[in-house]
Formats: sequence, C-alpha cells, structure tokens
Amino acid sequence: MTAVVVTAAAALAAGYLLGRLRPWRRAGDWAADQVRFTGAWVRGGSGRQAVVVLVHVVTAPRTS
Repeated sequence: MTAVVVTAAAALAAGYLLGRLRPWRRAGDWAADQVRFTGAWVRGGSGRQAVVVLVHVVTAPRTS
C-alpha cells in the first residue's frame, strides 16, 4: 500500500513539474526561433538542422 501511495505522489509531482516547466512549449519556442532566424541553425551543420527540424515538427505539427 505504501508503494502505491509513493508512486502516486511521485507521478503527481512529476506531472505538476512538467505542467509548470512546459518543456514542449520551450522546445517549440526554441525551434521556431531557430527556424525563423535561419543563420544560426544553418551554420550549425546537418546534425543541428536535423535536431531543429525534428523538435519543430514534434512540438508544432500544424505550423511545420
């Protein structure tokens, strides 16, 4: 019973933190900025371009 309560409390805390930090929104904002200001991500090489495009597609599928 204690393990269930601890697991539920940990899941609740993790959900709260993710809701407060909003990592998807931050990643999406970062990717949108990188795509909008093309100089930095183009100079970063093909690996950086792939990461930026992947993050942009995952976080903003309607605008990509």
